[in-house]
Order: sequence, then C-alpha cells, then structure tokens
Amino acid sequence: MQAVVLAGGKGRRLEPYTTLLPKPLMPVGDYPVLEILLRQLKAQGFREVILAVGHLAELIEAYFQDGRRWGLNIQYSREDTPLGTVGPLTLLQDRLQDHFLVLNGDILTELPFGEVLRFHQQQDAPLTIAINRRTVEVDFGVVDHENHRLVDYHEKPVIAYWVSMGVYAFRRDALDHIPRGRRFDLPDLVHTLRRAGQPVAVYPFEGFWLDIGRESDFREAQRAFAERRERLLP
Repeated sequence: MQAVVLAGGKGRRLEPYTTLLPKPLMPVGDYPVLEILLRQLKAQGFREVILAVGHLAELIEAYFQDGRRWGLNIQYSREDTPLGTVGPLTLLQDRLQDHFLVLNGDILTELPFGEVLRFHQQQDAPLTIAINRRTVEVDFGVVDHENHRLVDYHEKPVIAYWVSMGVYAFRRDALDHIPRGRRFDLPDLVHTLRRAGQPVAVYPFEGFWLDIGRESDFREAQRAFAERRERLLP
C-alpha cells in the first residue's frame, strides 16, 4: 500500500517554533509527530511513502532519508510554490498507484490507516474522507423561535458534528479534477467532484484524533501521547 504525507506547510499557527523547525518534526513525547505516523503506516501494511515537502524540506529529508530505518521506501516531492492540500498530488501523477492514501503530517490519531484504504477500494468513489465525531457543550439555554414565538427550548445542549481528519483515500482518476500549477485544496476538490456528479465517500471514526495546529493542541498532544503511548506506537 502507498501513502502520500503532506509535510510542506509553514505551520504559521505554531510560530515561533516552526520558524526553525518544520511542523512534522515537532516532538510529541520523544518522537517527531511524522515519525509516529510513519511507524503506524509501516505497522499497518504500507511500504511506500512519498513525503510532499516544501518549508524547511532539507531538515525533513535529512532526518528520514530513504526510510530504510523504519522498513519503508520513502521518496520525496518538493513544491517550489505552495500548492495547497491536494495541489501537490499533480506533481506525482506518474508515481501514484491506482488507489493511495493521503494524510496530513501533523496529526496524532489511532485511526486504522490500512482499513481506511481497504474500505475506499470497496467504494465506487474517486475520493474517501476520514471523518471524526466531535461535540460542543453549549453553556446557555438555546432557544428556537419563529415569528416571535418560542418553538423549542434546549438547556445547555451538547451538539455533535463530524469533521474531516486530514486523511483521505484517492482513486488515481480523482487527479483529473485537480488543476496544474496553482493552489488547490481538499474542499475545492470536493466541490469540483460533486459538481461533476462524482460521489465522495466517508469513513466515520469515533476514536482518538488530534490535529496539532495550535500551541494548545501541541500541549494536548504531549498529554495524550503519554496516556496512549502503547496504542499510538506500534
């Protein structure tokens, strides 16, 4: 199985840490977060990984090299200008398998990556998005109303919703909908596929997932890794 890890962002929400260190090399416990992901991919049957790099790419390449240390074949793709979350895939057109996984290089999760890709291969869809269930507790009484009359009243409700996890499975022909040479993000591709009448599948996951985008997330990642170390490290 083949995976593409998006590791080229500048991580501006984590500045000043990411001024000198690319976000995928930010330490979670005693490992860079990207190394945790690579160990998980290897344990779940992936053998080939392409790292799409940009900001401070030389540091990532120096650390992971060819991947032999982890039993992986690691290759690299550099983007000269930022191409977004799916734009970098256009640089890999000739190196991608019929079905492959794409994931952000700054997430901490117990998601079964191999199962996501196998699920995707059973779907008649060019794209599958892994989604995670989140909840928000509202500290107030929420009022539904219409024409100046109360319709319903909810005291401190808990609202549940699903979010994209930054993990996607692709069928290679999905790349036909991505323009070359300019920034193109995952939401752009989703809307383009739907306008073209193409289905987009989802893989619901209610387990642990954390996007390490802000300093508070980075602190939470340290706590979560200490608690879940055996489950996060194969």
